[in-house]
Amino acid sequence: MRKAILTEKAPKPLGPYSQGIIEGDFLFVAGQGCTNPLTGKLERGDVRSETKQAITNLDAILQAAGSSLGDVVKCNVYLRDINDFAAMNEVYQAQFTAPFPARTTIQAGALPGGIAVEIECIAKVGKKGK
Repeated sequence: MRKAILTEKAPKPLGPYSQGIIEGDFLFVAGQGCTNPLTGKLERGDVRSETKQAITNLDAILQAAGSSLGDVVKCNVYLRDINDFAAMNEVYQAQFTAPFPARTTIQAGALPGGIAVEIECIAKVGKKGK
């Protein structure tokens, strides 16, 4: 049975989608960028600061579902410019612990709002989130 996750600690969806969906033992988290959930505004900066905010937003949704960054099994990272890979990877590596989630990283070109990075993930969810 699907359960939608919604927390005020992450940006509100801007369209017909959920911040996260629990299905079975997994949580599917929608792509997150550099929106500050307190203001609802994009906080564009360098790719490092945007990556940090995107992961902070992911973490808020994970926590609301009873999960955590340590429970993430897969991430998809979308970059405006693949030349930002090393800078994004530096922040990403500091936020996750080994064994690191499986990951795909691509240059997506234009991202909503002109942001530098968007990250989505799939995580295991505990009993609290069910």
